[in-house]
Amino acid sequence: MPAQGRHNVHGKTGVRFKAAYTKQKYENMLRNVVTDLIIHGHVTVTESTAKDVVKEADRLVTLTKKEDRMNAKREAARFVRHVYQDKEKDILALDVLFDQIGPKMATREGGYTHQYKVENRKGDNAPMVLVCWCD
Repeated sequence: MPAQGRHNVHGKTGVRFKAAYTKQKYENMLRNVVTDLIIHGHVTVTESTAKDVVKEADRLVTLTKKEDRMNAKREAARFVRHVYQDKEKDILALDVLFDQIGPKMATREGGYTHQYKVENRKGDNAPMVLVCWCD
């Protein structure tokens, strides 16, 4: 086949197909958003992303309730990014999850997050949702 132009050039004929938004990229974005939710207490995302963020956040809070705390912390560390909430005090996002959020949600049986619809995003009019922890 002849070249269809020289867009995204990687050789004589160029690149035929541009890489899509893959599963790995989506999972990494989800890890980043959930870590931001742990650090800041709230995050604004699209409606479809909010469903997955709530699912993962609830799973992580459930891990904090397990009796085998060390293993639960290892499982949570596989998902939560190694990011500092307060670098001067040396507090990681994982520590915030297990020391602050977990004990606060100890009496709840589920539904650890709230979702509030907010204005649509300006650029593409995507429906946006504010996700925050229950008090």
